[in-house]
Amino acid sequence: MTREEFEELVAEALDRIPPELTRLMDNVAVFVEDEPPAEDPELLGLYEGTPLTDRGEWYAGVLPDRITIYRGPTLRMCGSREEVVAETEVTVVHEIAHHFGIDDARLHALGYG
Repeated sequence: MTREEFEELVAEALDRIPPELTRLMDNVAVFVEDEPPAEDPELLGLYEGTPLTDRGEWYAGVLPDRITIYRGPTLRMCGSREEVVAETEVTVVHEIAHHFGIDDARLHALGYG
């Protein structure tokens, strides 16, 4: 799968997030990278920033939070295009949930781990 096709899958996954949630998302950007950091080669996605639940009066003038979805590990773990589509959607939802302050334990319990 080309990078462009994968980026389109990420965009489609973002489009499926309910509008009532996307309206609440604040100061966050989503990126696609080919590979994760060398220290975590199987990482599918990464949220970097300050979750909405942790922001206070001090939160102003900061760079956007960053959600990165990694193409390489996703393609290596999936055996078909359908699996890539499903895994990409799960990963996008997982990382957006971190933006909303939901931790890994809760996400795993909900099936987004």
